[in-house]
Amino acid sequence: MGKNEHVVGSFQLMKSINKSLILNIIREEGEISRAEIAKMTKLTPPTVTNLVGELLTEGIVLEGQTGPSSGGRRPIMLSVNQSRYYVLGVDVGIDSVRYVLIDLSANIVVKKEKALPPQVDGDALVEILSENIKLLLEEENMVREQILGIGVGMPGIVNYQTGFCEDVELLDIQNLPLKERLEAALNISVIVENDVRATALGEKWFGNGKDVSDVICINIGHVVDAGIILNNEMFRGENGIAGQIGHTLIDMNGHQCSCGRIGCLQSIASHGGIKYAVKEQLDAGRETSIRDAIAGDENNINGKLVYEAAKQGDQLAIEVINKVGMYLGIAIANLIDVINPQRIILSGGLSRFDSILKDIHQVLDERALSEESRNTQIVLAHLQDNATVVGAATLVLNEFFLGDLVGN
Repeated sequence: MGKNEHVVGSFQLMKSINKSLILNIIREEGEISRAEIAKMTKLTPPTVTNLVGELLTEGIVLEGQTGPSSGGRRPIMLSVNQSRYYVLGVDVGIDSVRYVLIDLSANIVVKKEKALPPQVDGDALVEILSENIKLLLEEENMVREQILGIGVGMPGIVNYQTGFCEDVELLDIQNLPLKERLEAALNISVIVENDVRATALGEKWFGNGKDVSDVICINIGHVVDAGIILNNEMFRGENGIAGQIGHTLIDMNGHQCSCGRIGCLQSIASHGGIKYAVKEQLDAGRETSIRDAIAGDENNINGKLVYEAAKQGDQLAIEVINKVGMYLGIAIANLIDVINPQRIILSGGLSRFDSILKDIHQVLDERALSEESRNTQIVLAHLQDNATVVGAATLVLNEFFLGDLVGN
């Protein structure tokens, strides 16, 4: 490559970066003038005018009302054309898949949930996802050109750069090139990420992480996992496996986890952990109202049923739920002392059990290293049941507004 080619390439990259910068400022401000953008970005007014002109031509930005004058002509206010493009979010769970179609402001246009058949393999999953996405777009009269991209949240270990699902523990799927397969089937750009990281990103943009730069989102459900955002950037670690707190050792005398090791946090503080603990006591002949509630079928044991029994005063249920909260509290105290985030956000079905949250706070009061650690904010996900699926869609918005997708 010659010197001039390098200069031209660098200029084009800088132009795209500046364009993304301007677009994101317009998104964040809601309405803003060209002059205010120039002040905020330190770009020259002609540069701002030219780049805004391109965004107007592309239909991504709209001109609206005039703003207040500071002397001279009243400025024309700019805003994002939220219905210019749409984004699809997909949340792959253990027994169902959630789909959501949102506009550029994350307003939900449509949301659907479809059951997964038992024992789905990689080929079947790709076919199910692609067919359901095609059907959703057809029902909403959407054409491919209106869809900016598809974000997919997958449980397990995912290579974000390649969209390669290395190990989807809950579905027993390994080595699935999901991004490549879906893009080939749909001819739409796809981003695949670990589901809890997607949740963390969604909460950072639209939920309880908006006003902080360092936040950890912890999912407590069928798995225990964490999405870590430091200095406003996702932290994935050297090999992309950061956040696997569910597989950290918490009880050396515990039982075997689904990963094959002994005493993992997930083997205690998850739906599977609760089921194991209750089943063990039932088999030992323990008296409990849960025995009648499950009508002889231990497959009916789940976190919600045990929690409801605890609220009714069942001693076994109380012990099991308290143990979940205690061990989660220990893990969270360790995370706080190691990473020192501004806020921790809890998501997943078990996070909404108030007794678990109370037990977590009690452990922090007793075990956290300092007063500051004890006072770390712990809140529930603002997006609640939509946290992961909206977070998956936010993967695309993040690339669009902060990446290099505009004007390519």
